[in-house]
Amino acid sequence: MSLEQFKNRNVGEQPYVLIESEHRPKSGMGRFQRVVNRTFKKELFTGLYVTMREMINTLFRGEMAAVKYPFEKLPISPRYRAIHDMLRLLESGHYRCIGCGLCEKICISNCIKMDTRYDENQRKEVTEYTINFGRCIFCGYCAEVCPELAIVHGGRYENASEQRASFSLFEDMLTPIDALKQQQEFDGFGAVTPNADNAIKKTPLAY
Repeated sequence: MSLEQFKNRNVGEQPYVLIESEHRPKSGMGRFQRVVNRTFKKELFTGLYVTMREMINTLFRGEMAAVKYPFEKLPISPRYRAIHDMLRLLESGHYRCIGCGLCEKICISNCIKMDTRYDENQRKEVTEYTINFGRCIFCGYCAEVCPELAIVHGGRYENASEQRASFSLFEDMLTPIDALKQQQEFDGFGAVTPNADNAIKKTPLAY
């Protein structure tokens, strides 16, 4: 297509419609008449009627169109990636994190920091685990790579802070012991299944 054909092309199927606008008044009396005409049109009273109707419904009838946040919150999707949660084992109540460090290695924003040590039973335990929410982009890679489903994304999305470099400690994200029964489980490796006891193979060794 040449440049002339590009300029003369028919952009739309419908022809252009010329909108007739009122002429701008030049005298003071003309401006006053324009203000009066715009003020006492039907659209003004329609807007006032809608405003008064919603105000009366809210104050006297208890019909509020808005959500009373933070007392009421809208439901979010179960796959929504919000603030991280650290899950516990349902049997013992111990945290599921084994300190493998995969979440720290795969984090593309470099916001996860982990320190581990070996206890007296030569078991690796997490001594420090922090997530800097000032850098976190909530990509979900840490939850996908975790082999024990220890870190997941929960439904808590209020992460406002007075400090720019806000962070969350391991204890803040860990499920409380008294709320262990309300812990939400997800499908995947390490998740609790209904027939888990039947799938265990019996061995002659006593553990």
